[in-house]
Amino acid sequence: MKTLRVVLTLAGTLTAGAGLAAPLQTLHVTETVEIKAPLDKVWATVKDFDGLAKWHPGFARDELISGSNGKAGAMRKLTIKDGPVITERLLAYDEAKHSFRYTITESPLPITHYTSTTSVRAGRTGMTKVTWGGSFKRKNTSDNPPEAESDAGVTKLIKGVYRGGLDNLKKLLEP
Repeated sequence: MKTLRVVLTLAGTLTAGAGLAAPLQTLHVTETVEIKAPLDKVWATVKDFDGLAKWHPGFARDELISGSNGKAGAMRKLTIKDGPVITERLLAYDEAKHSFRYTITESPLPITHYTSTTSVRAGRTGMTKVTWGGSFKRKNTSDNPPEAESDAGVTKLIKGVYRGGLDNLKKLLEP
């Protein structure tokens, strides 16, 4: 019995000193915009996996680095305006449903396990609704990360990326 108590005490001490953080939760962000433009016009702008820099002001350029545009498995390299590069893989593409899903494979952003879906749907009369949503975890696994690397910080970052793109898309496509 004394041996069991010593083992349990030692295990408790080691576990407490190990700084084991609680599992990170999966975070979700979804942003939408309604655009006064035909669905086909909006989809034609959004659908190209290697065309994000044409309508998102945060990206200087993008290029397809492997595979074919609109085909699962295609890889793109996005260059952020201030220089860093993000690499993404197209997971699914549905021309008929006007949607695609992708994941980040390499990134300087403080997130991991990122997947995202972009979809274009008919909205109210004369309007088209674009939805951009994603799920991810923060990279920093510590219990007290810096604000920019916290759950709230990375959620704010991704929300800003989505909003910046969607707001500019609306500005570009509306009369």
